[in-house]
Amino acid sequence: MKRGVLILHGFSGGPYELEPFLTFLHERTNWIIETPTFCGHGEELSMHGYKAEHWLMDAEIAYRKLAKKVDEVVVIGFSMGGVIALYIAKRYSVKKLVLLSAAVKYMGPAQLMKDLRIMAREAVNGHLKDNELFQRYEYQLRHVPLSATVEFTRVVKKVEPYIGFIEVPTFIVQGEKDSVVPSITAQFLYDQLKANEKHIFLSANGEHHICFSDDCEEWFFQVLDFLQAP
Repeated sequence: MKRGVLILHGFSGGPYELEPFLTFLHERTNWIIETPTFCGHGEELSMHGYKAEHWLMDAEIAYRKLAKKVDEVVVIGFSMGGVIALYIAKRYSVKKLVLLSAAVKYMGPAQLMKDLRIMAREAVNGHLKDNELFQRYEYQLRHVPLSATVEFTRVVKKVEPYIGFIEVPTFIVQGEKDSVVPSITAQFLYDQLKANEKHIFLSANGEHHICFSDDCEEWFFQVLDFLQAP
C-alpha cells in the first residue's frame, strides 16, 4: 500500500513552517510527501491579487497529482493550511487528517497582548530586534496586504460550515500559548468533527509555530503512531 502525504503550510508562510516535522517523517517513513506552496506565498511574499479560491485550488491540484501516484492520501495542515486540509477532507478521499494550529478561529487576544507587552518593553530597552516573535513576523507584517488577510478570512468562512460533516480520523495539535489561534480552537474542532477517531495534543508551552515547540518530538511520535495505525 503506497501512501502519500499532502502537507499544507500557513497564511503568508511556506513549507519551511513545518520543516522539523517534515524531516522527522522523511527519516522514519518511505511515504511520498508533497509540500506545495500557495500562490503568492513562500520565502518571497507577493500576495497582491490572490484570492481564497487560488489557495483552495492550489491544494486541490496538489491533492489530485499526489492521488495519482499513491493508494491513499493523508493530509497535514498548519494554520490556514489546517483549514484548507479540512476543505480537502470534505471534498476528496482522505485516509487521515492532522491539524496543526488550525486557524478555524484566529487571534488569541490575551496571549497577543502578552506578546505585545514584551515587544514594547524590549523596544524601550532597545532590544526589539532580539525578540523572536518580532523577528518571525516582521517580514510578514511589512509584506502582507490587507486584501490578502481578507482573503484568508474568506477561506475560514468557506470551510467552517462543513466541519461538522467531516468523518476522517483526525489528530489535533495546538499550543496553549498560541497568539494567533486561540487554544480553545482545538476543543472546538474536536467537538465539531464527526469522526469516530479523534485525538488532541495540547502543548503547554507551544506557540503558533507548533512544529518548533519544545515538546515537538513528543507529539511527532504520537502523530506518527496515529498515521501508521490501521
